[in-house]
Amino acid sequence: MSTASQKARKTRKPVLADREPQILSSDVVVPTRSAKRFYGAGIPGVQPDELQGRLIVIEGADGSGRSTQLARLVDWLEGTGHATTQVGLKRSTLVSGELDEAKRGNIVSQRTLSLFYATDFADQLENVILPGLRAGYIVLADRYIYTLMARDRVRGVEGAWLKNLYGMALVPDAVFYLQVSPENLIQRNFAKDFALDYWESGMDLGLSRDIFSSFVEYQKRIIATFQDMQREFGFTIVDGDQPPAEVQEQLQAGIRGVLVGTVK
Repeated sequence: MSTASQKARKTRKPVLADREPQILSSDVVVPTRSAKRFYGAGIPGVQPDELQGRLIVIEGADGSGRSTQLARLVDWLEGTGHATTQVGLKRSTLVSGELDEAKRGNIVSQRTLSLFYATDFADQLENVILPGLRAGYIVLADRYIYTLMARDRVRGVEGAWLKNLYGMALVPDAVFYLQVSPENLIQRNFAKDFALDYWESGMDLGLSRDIFSSFVEYQKRIIATFQDMQREFGFTIVDGDQPPAEVQEQLQAGIRGVLVGTVK
């Protein structure tokens, strides 16, 4: 066995078996009233005071565990008496098909792609997020404007243009970014899909001809951009390299704090 192989075996981290998350409390929490506001002009005719629910955002790359964590959050929240609804990227029936087609052909400019995603977001904001909040639901977002802004910033789109574009967005009650190392993301994506996504690897940027090298470099840039945005937008960074149960416990603790009004 080569010296490099021996070293790799010695430094490889053990795989941690998952366990069920410790439920902090099964008591029903009656949410306190929270003030809502938009990042910019918002949606015409919408009064933030009429939005009684909560908007909780889970951010993270593909393979960060968002789907697993959101499913567990739904079980926990609905098990404690809260109605939930979910939104996510490319779920709008208005443009999702056209967006997929544009990405598949790689035939549009970056700004045009940004406008496609902004349209997808605006449609869900108006038809799912705002109605859900008016009805008092907890709206769980599987990514929000921050992923879209981070992707665009890495690709050179001006921050001022993006802030103006997403001025329609409602400020969430809580945002959690699941930060996972690029090396772990590669393992998780291969375990799930046996492949790396062209766009999530940043192959359109020409970082490397090798998709693995491009993926690592692109994800490092995304992580650095999210860390910069954390200082700007004030969301919570969660170590997504932890076992899923520990991540879930941190999310539940943060969301419970938002519901009872101890975290703002």
